[in-house]
Amino acid sequence: MTEVLWLGRGGQGAFTAAKLLGAAYTIDDDIKYALAFPSFGPERRGAPVRAFTKLDTKPVVDRSQTEKADYIVILDDTLYSPQLQGLLKPTGTIIVNSKNDIDGALTFDADSIAAEFRLPTANTVMFGLLVGLSGVVTSDEAVEAIRGYMPAKIQERNISALLKAVQEVAE
Repeated sequence: MTEVLWLGRGGQGAFTAAKLLGAAYTIDDDIKYALAFPSFGPERRGAPVRAFTKLDTKPVVDRSQTEKADYIVILDDTLYSPQLQGLLKPTGTIIVNSKNDIDGALTFDADSIAAEFRLPTANTVMFGLLVGLSGVVTSDEAVEAIRGYMPAKIQERNISALLKAVQEVAE
């Protein structure tokens, strides 16, 4: 099973990104299963949010929070802590939206890409970085998930941002 932990703040779209990954994984295959769910305290903008995506080739029945992730995707670098290393599988990777280098993590300035496409959040950019780095889903599957789950008026900007992010890590 591939497990992804998403960390963000309320309003940044961490749960949306978690759902998009699950949708992309299952989009063209009847033997792929996904489960995406959030975990948060008091619902308010700016409060820390955790979201989880679990991907497998058999039904995902474990609805508990991820204890050891293959990937931790952090939408707000203030949520990074060295203790997160303890939540990774031995070959796991932490991806952080940050302009600064962070030991033990891959950092990308996802906010700049989001701004280029006039997006208020970097969630689809971070989704694109995960797609490019992990290969868990293809770019085409990710694009199809955006087309299926986002409002039409914002699809093209999000798709363009996602594809630019995939390209950033492919180079």
